[in-house]
Amino acid sequence: MYLQQLSFAVLLAAIGWLVFLIYEHIIRVKHHKNLRKIELSRLKNSLLSETEKRERAKESSEAWSGYRKFRVAKKSNEGGGICSFYLQAHDRKPISDFFPGQYLTFRLGIPGQAKPVVRCYSLSNCYKPEGYRVSIKAVPPPPDKPEAPPGLASSFFHEQIDEGTILDVRAPSGHFYLKSDPRRPIVLIGGGVGLTPVLSMLNKLSEEPGDREIWFFYGVRNSSEHILKEEMEAAASRSANVRLVYCYSDPLPEDKIGGETVKGWISIDLFKQKLSSNNYDYYICGPGPLMESMIKGLREWGVPDTDVHYETFGPSSAKKTSQATAKDADKTSDNTAYSVEFRKSGKTVQWNSQSDNLLELAEANDISIGSGCRAGSCGSCQIAILSGKVAYSPEPDLVPDEGSCLTCIGKPTENLVVEA
Repeated sequence: MYLQQLSFAVLLAAIGWLVFLIYEHIIRVKHHKNLRKIELSRLKNSLLSETEKRERAKESSEAWSGYRKFRVAKKSNEGGGICSFYLQAHDRKPISDFFPGQYLTFRLGIPGQAKPVVRCYSLSNCYKPEGYRVSIKAVPPPPDKPEAPPGLASSFFHEQIDEGTILDVRAPSGHFYLKSDPRRPIVLIGGGVGLTPVLSMLNKLSEEPGDREIWFFYGVRNSSEHILKEEMEAAASRSANVRLVYCYSDPLPEDKIGGETVKGWISIDLFKQKLSSNNYDYYICGPGPLMESMIKGLREWGVPDTDVHYETFGPSSAKKTSQATAKDADKTSDNTAYSVEFRKSGKTVQWNSQSDNLLELAEANDISIGSGCRAGSCGSCQIAILSGKVAYSPEPDLVPDEGSCLTCIGKPTENLVVEA
């Protein structure tokens, strides 16, 4: 009897164990199926994201051809000599989406100028279907030349553009925009009015789901120049992933230093204090000295050039050389033998590696050529080629007329004669 009961108990235990193993197997299979679904979903979303990006890039470049009329719906004084202009399509039709970091190109009819003046200004907000926003600093005379006139286009915007003014605007364009792996942490760096494209990026990133680490470093002299601070704080409140760091190089007595506000310049030493490593994607926009110190410092810290993205303002505001570009320079080191004849000016000069493009070569030799974006987007630097060939790096957003070239990004590949 005892043996029968023991056998029965063992049988029940064996059955129970078998049931447990079957149940565990079912749970494991379901778990693997769920993991597989998640991975497939992530892959699908990733592929969709890339497709959407390509579509958005296409929309951004082909949204409309030439210039389109936009009305200034609102003009807002942000402080620090900066005004924001809110633009709405005059024809009330939908506007193009864009990548945060891109800019608008304006054609301005400025009184006293023989021809329209073309200028590019970064979009300072992420995409909003109701319109665009640009934030423009009134450029004063250089400190060492107080008798010189202030910035032509920026003064025109500040002094003569009011709410209701109609402006000619090209579709958003530009190569400086968010393009990194959405899983990688990111560092946004802005100095002065160089804030505008990286603020556009910050606003967009703060609206995205996920746990991507986002650092935003902004450098100005003090709180009197700290524009759109409430907007930065709003971005941080929307996303726990956003970390703000304000750098005041010359703080006012009432400026509170501590927490997110530090005294000093944006620097690699500051990054080493705040960041867990150097393994981030870096997006930089600001004055020449900031750009050059950042690019040089990040390289010395071991950050690959491919992880450093930047926007420059004006000629030679930042020089970025890497092993790859150095090799390219070696391959074309004989470009110093190329002659460039500027036919109208009656000057023939030698092309050399000190000039990044034909526009800089012309300016260095007191040859006047119109310019706007200096990025191959607006066409204001276009001149006719009489003989010879020109190459571009990067490729221009605007395709020049046949037989002409964009001097702001063009380099000669042989002896060249141009009508300038």
